[in-house]
Amino acid sequence: MAAVPVSAPGGTAKPLKIVARVHAFPPEHNAGAEHMLVSMLRPLVERGHDVSVWLSRYGQAHKEYEYRGIKVIPLESRLDFPTAIRRADVLLAHLETVPPTASMARGYGKPMIVVCHNTHRPTFRDAAAGGTALAVYNSLWMEREAELFFAEYPKSIRPERSLIVRPPVFAGEYATKPGKAITLINCNLEKGGKVLEALARRMPEQQFLAVRGAYGTQLLPDLPNVEVVEHVDGQSMRETVYARTRVLLMPSSYESWGRVGCEAMASGIPVVAHPTPGLCESLGEAGIFVDREDIDGYEAVLRKLASAAEYRLASKRAKARSVELDPAADLAAWCQAVEALPA
Repeated sequence: MAAVPVSAPGGTAKPLKIVARVHAFPPEHNAGAEHMLVSMLRPLVERGHDVSVWLSRYGQAHKEYEYRGIKVIPLESRLDFPTAIRRADVLLAHLETVPPTASMARGYGKPMIVVCHNTHRPTFRDAAAGGTALAVYNSLWMEREAELFFAEYPKSIRPERSLIVRPPVFAGEYATKPGKAITLINCNLEKGGKVLEALARRMPEQQFLAVRGAYGTQLLPDLPNVEVVEHVDGQSMRETVYARTRVLLMPSSYESWGRVGCEAMASGIPVVAHPTPGLCESLGEAGIFVDREDIDGYEAVLRKLASAAEYRLASKRAKARSVELDPAADLAAWCQAVEALPA
């Protein structure tokens, strides 16, 4: 199913060579930032552009491969990244790859896109230092934080243009019948690993899923009612995780958006979350917010959701929010912005 039709308005007559430089990529590395990027690159491929992702770290892959129609070049397989940049029309980078890619963009005179995934000052500083042609923010909150940052600096170092693209979730690829478990995806400390363990100890009659994340030290409880699910490729999340999940926990200390919550809502799975600014924006009125330090509050909410009537209401709100987050408009604007860069 196409994310954005090739014939969508604003398409360019000339296919572009778009080269992305990232540190890791699915299926080996599955995190929100990488799957946001996958969802943004897929419509560019569908519109006829030549999109390639060049990895900057060594990983398990030794040869070029394709993921969702996107060409991926592992660091070990080829050493001609500068040649790829010279031939590119547009460069793209995120996270740790922004500074080195920006240097090469300046050297070869190529327009560069920076995708920002958090509101930490180094993210905006790197975007400012690279002569960025287009900065992509994942939320209104991030855009406001960026404006506060850039207000301290001369206008000459701001990105030439910015755009909000909410992490695109194609609901049809995640929607399923919810299961019975209470689930936490990425069980490191900051995502709420200790909250999961505390709740599992308090609710021994309830099944829990602890999904191993892509980064951070994982706190995986050794309890009879907790099943550990190993790191999951994004293409398998529906069957492996969401089809077994009744409620999703997101007691994160920080989320700039929170993609997995939006994936879960495609199935009407209620999300119980810590009220970070990003989660408040992404989950909207469908979110059930409890402070991550309030374990009593989390337990009370989960026990209330055990009621069929309460669950139906929460599930209805989740599905409605999923519909509101249809990514078509954001992706059409994104594709048009990329296609305008070489001009």
